[in-house]
Amino acid sequence: MKLVLATDDTGAPEIFASLQGEGQSMGMPVAFVRLSRCNLACTWCDTAYTWRFTGDNRPHRSAIAYDRKANQVSLTPEEAAARIAALGQRRLVITGGEPLLQAPALAAMLKHLPAIAVEIETNGTIAPPPRLDVWIDQYNVSPKLAHSGNPAALALIPERLDAWAAEPRAFFKFVIAAPEDVAEVLALKARHGLAAERIFLMAEGTDSAALRARQAWLSELCCKHGLRMSDRLHIHLYGDRRGT
Repeated sequence: MKLVLATDDTGAPEIFASLQGEGQSMGMPVAFVRLSRCNLACTWCDTAYTWRFTGDNRPHRSAIAYDRKANQVSLTPEEAAARIAALGQRRLVITGGEPLLQAPALAAMLKHLPAIAVEIETNGTIAPPPRLDVWIDQYNVSPKLAHSGNPAALALIPERLDAWAAEPRAFFKFVIAAPEDVAEVLALKARHGLAAERIFLMAEGTDSAALRARQAWLSELCCKHGLRMSDRLHIHLYGDRRGT
């Protein structure tokens, strides 16, 4: 059993220490591991190198097709755990791609990291199996709205959203590109009973100027509807780069 990871700019596994840039844990020092492969295809995805490989014609605004061999690397759970432990962090963020596609290997990896707190960033379409769930301290659930380009039947599965709403470890992060996207969030909030204090609205953008422009009106909508706003701290600090 192996984990399939994304690569950094050197071709090494994308495992690194940084600050969590988004959501409930923003600003905390963490270790990151970025996995490859995703079951959705967001047109604005900023990590398309984890899924849009040559031959994958799912739409993306960049239209770039990445070479799979150059952008994927496999490690055993033990190898991945050793690299994470060597970073010396007390918290781990597992991101992607969609990490829950590799749940069995992740569970095997986390057995070697019993003292570390674990966050998983997920699109919310896949249920975590019990053998993985027991290791997770926080779920960062990012359901994909209509502007992502994903069909609602694939991206917004009612039974999964109901289950996440009932999960106290789950926080919800919605990517917002235009003011009308907030109406879709409010409809999901009402339909599935999402707690307002666990909802973050985050401006879509991969540079500081775009984020600040959208945050100007997004902050007003957060105040109006009693929702939290998330920045993308890593973009301001490091830019839109791998391994940050």
